[in-house]
Amino acid sequence: MTAALRTEDLTRLWGSFAANSGVNLEIAQGARHALIGPNGAGKTTLINLLSGALQPTRGEIFLGGERITDLPQHRRVMLGMARTFQVTSIFAGLTVLESVMLAVCERTRVAWHWLDTLAHHAAELAEAEALLRTLRLDGDAHTLSGKLPYGKQRLVEIALALATRPKVLLLDEPAAGIPAGETAEVFAVLASLPRDVTILFIEHDMDLVFRFAERITVLAGGSVLMEGTPEEVSRDARVREVYLGEAAHG
Repeated sequence: MTAALRTEDLTRLWGSFAANSGVNLEIAQGARHALIGPNGAGKTTLINLLSGALQPTRGEIFLGGERITDLPQHRRVMLGMARTFQVTSIFAGLTVLESVMLAVCERTRVAWHWLDTLAHHAAELAEAEALLRTLRLDGDAHTLSGKLPYGKQRLVEIALALATRPKVLLLDEPAAGIPAGETAEVFAVLASLPRDVTILFIEHDMDLVFRFAERITVLAGGSVLMEGTPEEVSRDARVREVYLGEAAHG
């Protein structure tokens, strides 16, 4: 089966400094795949390369069987890639339902005029409401997005990404800034997403990583140190030395 996302020798240089060097990834369709590593390991740079925010110095990126290395971000979105950021990026002045409606209409290329009622776009409205139910946000549909607790703002951002109907969803630290009591809810929602959405995520909370990820890639110094199941990663002495041990010691 063709991988959902694959890289070959993916490298990004800043002068003589290699933020990523020779990264070879193969993310299976439907995977819940974590990307971990110490600060400065090159995780966010790699997500930026995959999403098209940065261009590689060399190497290739494939979405399904299609080479996307040179495509701009909006073309990657159209082909089925979406991402979130470490800091939420939402429409704070719109209600949750309006925000998701706007994202759905953008994908379907339906012009939504603010003077229209939501009911004028019945298909888009039904899709937006279904997304809110999936992400357990239906009770907040008419709340301004910027007024929600931070954990729910994260879920709104994920809803905006899912409105593009991605095949691959890139999550850059989805639990960042969320109070400890709200992180489990965010990851429970992610765990319930259908398997036609492949998830690659960066996360520093190892408890969340080991509970949610089925495979883990460990970066160190911009390169892949190892990849394996959570059990294999937790047993690996190199990982404990460069990352897990560091986390345990603060």
